[in-house]
Amino acid sequence: MSTDRRHGLVLFAVAMSLLGVVTLWVLYLVRDVLLLVYVSGLLAVGFSPVVRWLERRHLAGRRRRRVPRTAAILLLYLGLLGIVAGIMAVVLPPLVRQTQALWGNLPQYADLVQTTLGRYGLVGAEWTWSEFVKSLPNPTLAVGEVLGALQSAIGIVGGIVTVLVLPFYLLTESKALQAGFLKLFRTDRRPQVARVTQEVTVKVGAWLGGQILLAFIIGTTAAIGLWLLGVPYFYVLALLAGVGEMIPVIGPIFAAVPAVLVGFTVSVHTGLFVALYFSIQQFVENHFLVPRMMERQVGVSAATVIVALLIGTKLFGIVGALLAVPSAAIVQVLLQVYLDRDEV
Repeated sequence: MSTDRRHGLVLFAVAMSLLGVVTLWVLYLVRDVLLLVYVSGLLAVGFSPVVRWLERRHLAGRRRRRVPRTAAILLLYLGLLGIVAGIMAVVLPPLVRQTQALWGNLPQYADLVQTTLGRYGLVGAEWTWSEFVKSLPNPTLAVGEVLGALQSAIGIVGGIVTVLVLPFYLLTESKALQAGFLKLFRTDRRPQVARVTQEVTVKVGAWLGGQILLAFIIGTTAAIGLWLLGVPYFYVLALLAGVGEMIPVIGPIFAAVPAVLVGFTVSVHTGLFVALYFSIQQFVENHFLVPRMMERQVGVSAATVIVALLIGTKLFGIVGALLAVPSAAIVQVLLQVYLDRDEV
């Protein structure tokens, strides 16, 4: 090999290395944007089975005319908006009343919890929680101060808008995006890649539907259980339980703590029964509901879920934990294709 050719190879290697470093640095700088795009992509993939089902419906009075894709996507968004609006119409009025009452009575409840704990020697009597709670800012003012920070507000609103709007355009252009993606592969490999993308779509759709169904089941059963136990503000506490269910591992624990504390303000026995009820609820969810949904529908084993949760939480915190299961399902599909490559 000539000296000029060696020098050329060395320069090429150095240039590629620098390009790789610059690319990694740029990806690191835009990591928040990439995360939003990834979340939007997961939502688009998760919604695509419903959109395809709507597309197969026939227009009224026109047997051969099917619903256009854009109309199907709009129907999906309108349906989701209608569901959210219906739930809010039913839940919001009592939720607002109970939240206001809970905030107003919080100092008394705090002192009652302290007295109960002090009776058993768990805390001292040098301080009172009511004074601490009274010193807290009004929740309306606190929210106003937080939203008053312009940079944070823009980031929050921009993230929400992206997650809501970007899936719409991804769904609208999904066929063109898939066609362009398939062109990256050889002609003989394209059918296999199309099957892989279809399998990923099914798994992510099953995960999204399973998460929504789990949150609904936990929130509903929590409301019924807390109401039967005579716990006040059960609307607020049940909503916390449903939202907490969307956050793996730590979400249900943090959602149960306020319910247990409010239960103790009624009586010690009520607090213990609330703790027992939430423990049984989580036992049933962890051993029956989640395995059936995540292992049978999504196809991810319990061990894989645990490892994915640990990695996702370490990398991106709560958001990483929330995205761990669908990401693990995608990795599992790709890994299975790689292992079976010689059999195709």
